[in-house]
Amino acid sequence: MAQRADRPAPLPYPSGWFCVGRVRDLPPGRVRTARLMGEDVVLYRTGRGVVRAIGPHCPHLGAHFGAGGTVRGEELVCPFHGFAFGLDGSCTGAPDGALLRAGLTGRHLCERDGALFVWSGPDDGPPTWQLPPPVGVRPRAWWSGELLSHPQEVMENSVDFRHVAVLHGLDTRETAPPEVDGPLFTVHQRTTTRFPGLGAVALDQPVTLAGLGMMRLVAELPELGATLRVWVLPTPVGPWRTRVRFAVATGSTGGTAGTVDLTGGASGPFSGLVSGAADRLASWVALQASVRIIKQDRPVLAHKRYLAQPRLVPGERSIGLFRRWARQFYPDLAPEAGPEVASEADPEAERSG
Repeated sequence: MAQRADRPAPLPYPSGWFCVGRVRDLPPGRVRTARLMGEDVVLYRTGRGVVRAIGPHCPHLGAHFGAGGTVRGEELVCPFHGFAFGLDGSCTGAPDGALLRAGLTGRHLCERDGALFVWSGPDDGPPTWQLPPPVGVRPRAWWSGELLSHPQEVMENSVDFRHVAVLHGLDTRETAPPEVDGPLFTVHQRTTTRFPGLGAVALDQPVTLAGLGMMRLVAELPELGATLRVWVLPTPVGPWRTRVRFAVATGSTGGTAGTVDLTGGASGPFSGLVSGAADRLASWVALQASVRIIKQDRPVLAHKRYLAQPRLVPGERSIGLFRRWARQFYPDLAPEAGPEVASEADPEAERSG
């Protein structure tokens, strides 16, 4: 059965960085509202390009900045009474000159790989870790949709190789044990697939999780002379409701023997335009494959039950490792109430389960 709204969620909201939108959707002068963990977050970018995330309501009489608030230079202006607020959140102007002594509630925000991330943690204090550095390219194709699920459940699919074969029909295998580095969790996997004219191709796909809000996958395609990058960005918007964004970027690695020429042989001043169009098309095609996978996951995630102590079978040790790693993102959860895996550490128990 699906998680019912009248029941407490089996997992609370996790701490960490979560995507609240795309950088390109917040140009200078724009004000937008995003949903994060049952609350609104207002995002705005000043005339000089500085981006801020704040609590949604004006401290004067509670007007919502996302419902008519405007940017004036480097200030955010309340739509109700015209109070203006500077980058530090303090009131810097008013129509009659009577400034408020109260300021805005700021949220920690960062821009990474073409996406906007807001930190959520205990008492909304300062971040305890940072997202990994940008990869140097931005996604060319995006998709978003809502799941009746939790970010941890979405991320756990990265180590659930059995479901990849059964549900998605893909030959994906783990090539080495996962690596844990604080808030980072790296999965080593290989997918064997077929490309027209090339036959079966083995893709080594390291997958890195940065907390429970960012997954980055890199696949080198030497036969095609290209690199594929995929981002999976799950954001909890309500109890057991997650908005998932998929983003994809493909690009040439410079060409190798057997490389497919995506530019059609174009040269001269138009070659860059043709190459860019080809990358966008390839990104869109790859995105559709990713969307097909999440749409296959959607009904299963909506109706499955989260089991704190699942009965694992041989070959699923990485699920237990993932569960132990994920505990760090629930600082307010009592250890004895956290996710448990009965057979994750004992080989004998695993064989008998």
